[in-house]
Amino acid sequence: MNRRIAVIGSGRIGRAWAIVFARAGFEVRLHDAERAMLDGAIPSIRRSVLDLGKYGLIDEPEEQIVSRVTTCEKLADAVHDVDLVQENIAEIVEVKRTLFAELDKLTRPDTLLASSTSGLPASTFTETLEGRARCLVAHPVNPPSLVPLVELCGAPWTTQETLARARALYEEAGQEPVTVAREIPGFLLNRLQGVLLDEALSLYARGYASAADLDTVMRDGLGLRWSFMGPFETIDLNAPGGVADYAARYGAMYRSFAKDSVPFDWSPDSIARLDAERRAVLPLDEIESRSRWRDRRLMALLAHRRATSESDDDKRS
Repeated sequence: MNRRIAVIGSGRIGRAWAIVFARAGFEVRLHDAERAMLDGAIPSIRRSVLDLGKYGLIDEPEEQIVSRVTTCEKLADAVHDVDLVQENIAEIVEVKRTLFAELDKLTRPDTLLASSTSGLPASTFTETLEGRARCLVAHPVNPPSLVPLVELCGAPWTTQETLARARALYEEAGQEPVTVAREIPGFLLNRLQGVLLDEALSLYARGYASAADLDTVMRDGLGLRWSFMGPFETIDLNAPGGVADYAARYGAMYRSFAKDSVPFDWSPDSIARLDAERRAVLPLDEIESRSRWRDRRLMALLAHRRATSESDDDKRS
């Protein structure tokens, strides 16, 4: 089946989504209200796809993937007769509400309308739409072309058929969708990340460790395990008797942590100190190049995971 996808907004997330869908063989139409952003999209996408090729993460010529992405100056042209609209505009509820009202009128009745929002529930910008039952959040991780998780969360009026069709489509695109059972601000990933970030910032603000050392704890400690298993599997494997045994051994310790935990209040002084520490090792004008370095590291990790997975499959067969 030849899927047609409209990606609205051609910033980092939109361009990455275009790669995700084009890499899967879908026809992608990319639209942005800013002509300059749209003009820069294809060259940027080409550079990213070339990098994917260098790490062996694509299975066909780079230009064949890039050729599946076309830019559209008019919104109506981009969304005509598509299976999915992936919206990636500013996190402003009124702006999303206006755009989704247009999308509801311009698209087929069965077109899925998905937002990449990081924190706005779909109910805040789809309630008045005639086709609100086909609207949902499909929250990716930056960049979705390298981090496959996508969180699917409907509004109270989103049908189960919509969620099922969306899940199947994102799986077809090579992503790893999870379903959030009901609306919650921030969805799953940002709430989990928020708890860890809150504790890291609190430990930093109270002087327990430097920012660099706290980053090391994550990068060279928890992060290594969490790159291939989640927290529940981690604790299941960390005690001879599994989760129940782990809880019996360490539950009291974790309860004591909760009692003396001090939530971080995002104080300007602490943030200024943290920012100064980060700027000492990474000037602002080097953030873009460091982001590209991060993407290449993610590519190397994905290549390793792909090779390891294939090796494991060979051993099982």
